[in-house]
Amino acid sequence: MPTTSSVSGRAPPDLAPAVRARLGELVARHGAPGGADACLARLLELLAADPHAPTAVRDPARAVESHIADSLAGLELAAVRAARTLADVGSGAGFPGLPLACSLPHARIALVESAGRKASYLTRTARALGRDNVEVVARRAEQWREGRGSQDAVLARALAPLGVILEYAAPLLRDGGVAVAWKGRRDPDEERAGGRAAEALGFDGGQVIPVAGPAGAQARYLHLYLKVRPTPERFPRRAGMAAKRPL
Repeated sequence: MPTTSSVSGRAPPDLAPAVRARLGELVARHGAPGGADACLARLLELLAADPHAPTAVRDPARAVESHIADSLAGLELAAVRAARTLADVGSGAGFPGLPLACSLPHARIALVESAGRKASYLTRTARALGRDNVEVVARRAEQWREGRGSQDAVLARALAPLGVILEYAAPLLRDGGVAVAWKGRRDPDEERAGGRAAEALGFDGGQVIPVAGPAGAQARYLHLYLKVRPTPERFPRRAGMAAKRPL
């Protein structure tokens, strides 16, 4: 008899062989350690079993691509693989943070999410996964004082324009840390605005790196910025200002 999910009270679904095979392919592709595939499988089970999961994509056959494959694309960057402290800003349903927590057991991963319902889901799911390398920060990035200057990498997926993401990231990063933004098709105007923000915040000019994301998806890019100078003292601005009045 299937076990009951500690997140929702429902019995988690049995993953189809094709989904488990795809997880094995992803783990092998990215050189994730032993046990990562079991952790990722459990994450898909929990997602499918929880009707309160804050995402419309819960079916494992779709989620393995939309959420897991896309999140693990971050492992194509050496700076992400080597990071010991990572913050997933605007974590939502936990992507990319939770798949990376499964794949980087040496790293401490903060899931920064200010929406109470989403933060509660993240807390339940991280506990059910048994990931002691995950911390849920139920605050806005600008208000997370304890995280300032402490992160090797700040990650953002489906969150905001590049300039806004960089403003969230800069105060949290140590000097030499990186900000990574997941994006679909390239937008020259957004990239120019990101470049202006990068200059103001102490980043280099950035790199745009094509990566393998979900099977069958259009082009996927990671935007990588290295923090090369201290963040000016006027940052972070008041909560919400980065989005209301972008640099």
